[in-house]
Amino acid sequence: MKQLIFTGAGVALVTPMHADGTVNYEKLGALIDDQIAKGTDALIIAGTTGESSTLSEEEHVEVLRFAVAHAAHRVPVIAGTGSNSTATAVMLSQEAEAAGADALLLVTPYYNKTTQEGLYQHYKTVAESVKLPIILYNVPSRTGMTIEVATAARLAEIENIVAMKDAVGSISYTAKLIEACGDKLTVYSGNDDMIIPMMSLGAKGVISVLSNVLPKETHEMCAAALAGDYKTAAEMQLRYLKLVNALFIETNPIPVKEAMNLIGWEVGDCRLPLCRMSDAHIAVLRAELAKHGLV
Repeated sequence: MKQLIFTGAGVALVTPMHADGTVNYEKLGALIDDQIAKGTDALIIAGTTGESSTLSEEEHVEVLRFAVAHAAHRVPVIAGTGSNSTATAVMLSQEAEAAGADALLLVTPYYNKTTQEGLYQHYKTVAESVKLPIILYNVPSRTGMTIEVATAARLAEIENIVAMKDAVGSISYTAKLIEACGDKLTVYSGNDDMIIPMMSLGAKGVISVLSNVLPKETHEMCAAALAGDYKTAAEMQLRYLKLVNALFIETNPIPVKEAMNLIGWEVGDCRLPLCRMSDAHIAVLRAELAKHGLV
């Protein structure tokens, strides 16, 4: 089996902002400490939930450096370094490696809509530029691109491509992926409403938005599944289902940043073009947070 980066719940951490839109590093450090204290198994920094698409390259690298230093090897730090430009993905990946990140998460190139051969060459080029283990990120609803199972199996033959964050949203796809790749590609759920169904097929955990607001509970849900207690795990999956739905009532990460603000974390707003969610949706989100004693 290839290197296992983590098992359990990895948080796709939000990037907190000041009122003027600059990165709030003090708050980022506090979030990292809180996540680790509550059992989160890995930190995903400057991923898509962390607004990587609107961070400048300089900010992106600085956020990664700060997070690695602040985490101080307490849990793995996985750097979001994907881009629609292969050269940019290479640059960010090399910067993350130099900063001391433990692994990389690379979303498929978006907008370009390359061929499957183009996807293969993109990831192969990045993998050859670094030594760090790489997690592929397959999220066609956001990128317009799908890593087909055959392409995933081909990529799994590359030594340091070790995992996939599967946010395709299809149990059929997940089953075919795990069957085709076996122990050459660890699978993590990329959908908080499918954690336990995917783990029942062999996924090793989740890269989670929900963990921002319920880190302890998301960790415990995954731990139950990893221990084979699927009754408890399934009960937890269903208990938080409506909250998960509320966290995606508008485009991620708009709702989760609003949720964090409602809880009292004061992580600021998203950067444009993502704007504050509607009052009607805030009311729905607040009601779901209240059901779990968060507000």
